[in-house]
Amino acid sequence: MGYLTEAQHDIVSRAVAEAEMTTSGEIVTVLADRSDGYSDVALWWAIAASFTAMSLFAAFPQLFLARLDMLMGGWTHDWTHGEVLSIALGLGLLKFFGVLLIQLWQPLKFWLVPPAVKRARVRDAAVRHFKVGAERRTHGRTGVLLYLSMREHRAEIVADEPIAEKVPAEVWGEAMADMLAEISEGRLAEGLAAGVRDVGKVLSEHFPRADDDQNELPDRLIEV
Repeated sequence: MGYLTEAQHDIVSRAVAEAEMTTSGEIVTVLADRSDGYSDVALWWAIAASFTAMSLFAAFPQLFLARLDMLMGGWTHDWTHGEVLSIALGLGLLKFFGVLLIQLWQPLKFWLVPPAVKRARVRDAAVRHFKVGAERRTHGRTGVLLYLSMREHRAEIVADEPIAEKVPAEVWGEAMADMLAEISEGRLAEGLAAGVRDVGKVLSEHFPRADDDQNELPDRLIEV
């Protein structure tokens, strides 16, 4: 199930069509649930928890063994080296699989992903979608991708090389701010439309529409 209804898709598609009326640029919009599964990050958290648990056991073995003695009825047990090693490994495995299990709850999993990792992977995903859907697919190489990733709460704007040469990345900041302001209020379609309109204004300044200009890329919003 997508994030937007058909009517909300139309809001974004109309915004793209209207923005392209004044520019030769082509705007592609992509709405993604997430940019990555972050399985490697989840694995590293599990490894870190396992290593920490075993390190604490190694540093304070008597504390752990005393607790085990209490669970076994309070009698002091003469632990062998093999038993202690087995306990350490068992504790590490328990922590490893336990941390992996709790990260099946998606809000926690994404909360544990460092912001820098999210930022990099959202950018990578946006570039991948751009290469597939917009890069060099227009006559004047004037494609722009507006990408929004919901789980990471991040957006990216990627432009073809001729646009990037004329428009510094900071210029897209206003489009990003207007878009995210609407989205933070729960108006997802309106936020995407606002970002599209701002991108269209920038493109119209540098790449005005020619008389023979044709629509080369679809105006519809793509949900992935």
